[in-house]
Amino acid sequence: MGLKDNLKAKLAPAKDKVSDFAQRHEGQVHHGLERAAQAVDKRTKGKYSDKIHSGTGKAKGAMDRLAHKGDDTATGGSTPPSDTPPPTT
Repeated sequence: MGLKDNLKAKLAPAKDKVSDFAQRHEGQVHHGLERAAQAVDKRTKGKYSDKIHSGTGKAKGAMDRLAHKGDDTATGGSTPPSDTPPPTT
């Protein structure tokens, strides 16, 4: 067993715990992300507003993927959709 396989095996229980946390507290995490974004936007006086909102959206998307991991009804399959566009040839 290689190092990568060994790490995956040891981290699997932690990933399951994070997914369970995300499912149980999804609303609270989204609210916290929104409050943090507002606080940073206020401290920077709106200078980085577009970047803050973009980052917040990505963080919410990642939380959604974690919360619905293995939920076949949410994505139509067990693998979440990729955020990156397909490569062009």
